Amino acid sequence: MMRLYLVRHGVAVDREDPDSPPDTERPLTPKGMKKSHAAALGLFALGVKPDAVLTSPWLRAVQTAEIFCEVIGFSSNKIIRTDSLKGTSTPAELLRELAKMKSKEVMCFGHEPHLHLVIGQILHTGARITELKKAGVACLDLERISPPQGQLIALYPAKALRLMAE
Repeated sequence: MMRLYLVRHGVAVDREDPDSPPDTERPLTPKGMKKSHAAALGLFALGVKPDAVLTSPWLRAVQTAEIFCEVIGFSSNKIIRTDSLKGTSTPAELLRELAKMKSKEVMCFGHEPHLHLVIGQILHTGARITELKKAGVACLDLERISPPQGQLIALYPAKALRLMAE
């Protein structure tokens, strides 16, 4: 059994901004950093202790992962950057990566709509169960990775996490 936390990156520079860098290099805004930090404090209050952290290599996801790891006490040197969490990846790519891991509690940082597609694959539904808002977290228990079988344990909007931290 694996406890899986899927975390959407925080608020980033708007892609419509004329000064916006390429999509893969869009950073978090100062507000995005602050809100991500506050959401991470809420997850910390829940006692989340991952033994592995994976992130999309895209800048805004990496920055969000680093913020969460700092708050929960996970060494940022141990964060694994993986193409299986890029916004252009398929759920199968991430599930293959997770299948290779021996971890019991894994936190993954990525993008929408990829993350809700992963949730749908694990829950065997094409229905759009949720769209994670920025710095929101979905918690799932994976009973089996291949073929995927699991259940949704909780959805934590960033705002709820921020309130838990107070």
